[in-house]
Amino acid sequence: MTAAPQPQHPATGVWRTVGHGVQVLLADNPGPMTLDGTNSYLIRGEKRSVVVDPGPDDAAHLDTLAAAGPALVLITHRHVDHTAGSPGLRARTGAPVRAVDPEHCHGGDPLTDGETVDLGGRSVRVLATPGHTSDSVSFEIVDAAGDVEAVLTGDTILGRGTTVLAPPDGDLGDYLDSLDRLAAVGRVRVLPAHGPDLPDMVEAAAAYRAHREQRLDQIRAALAVLGPDAGVAEVTDHVYTDIDPSVRGAAEMSVRAQLDFLAARR
Repeated sequence: MTAAPQPQHPATGVWRTVGHGVQVLLADNPGPMTLDGTNSYLIRGEKRSVVVDPGPDDAAHLDTLAAAGPALVLITHRHVDHTAGSPGLRARTGAPVRAVDPEHCHGGDPLTDGETVDLGGRSVRVLATPGHTSDSVSFEIVDAAGDVEAVLTGDTILGRGTTVLAPPDGDLGDYLDSLDRLAAVGRVRVLPAHGPDLPDMVEAAAAYRAHREQRLDQIRAALAVLGPDAGVAEVTDHVYTDIDPSVRGAAEMSVRAQLDFLAARR
């Protein structure tokens, strides 16, 4: 008898190629909310390169990112597992850090929807995808011909599992609109901030939307049993019957976002 194969986990601190001129470095910050850890991406052009999401304030991780010589740092959204390393990476490289939220910009201007960052021979285009947070953006990697090669989705679409929406900053209506906007990009590779890359944006966005619609149906059914004024904890107990305690708080945040979404449409 042979032992069952153990699941393979990606190595931290080692660059992995995920596309032409695109590499990912996994930070050593695994957990219930970060999965294997935060994916920091390096996108190379003919003239310069950019890092997306420096991740945690981890010296070894930041040293490896800095050694790649980025000229610019981009942020998908404000959460600490994406931004804590920003000051340290700027200190190591001098590269400006740009995000939608001015609080997370260091030496650079806030990002705007639709703007393009030229890297030489390819570019990075900003795509507003609020919902997980109000400042969430995705980054399209666009080749010289204007075709999208892949999209870095931050926490809007993950490599596995589902995205937490935390009201009032997270909003389900915005999130569903963002999924539709991502699906409209087409069948390109998905490069998420947590978990493995995915081969098909259209398929991933459709699966995420179907999951949200299913959860909404479950919330409606719970309210039919518990009454329209049922609280978040009560609805969570009814819908999430086998939840791990480590993600109970995340489940309650998502339930609140769903209740707010349904209340706004009564």
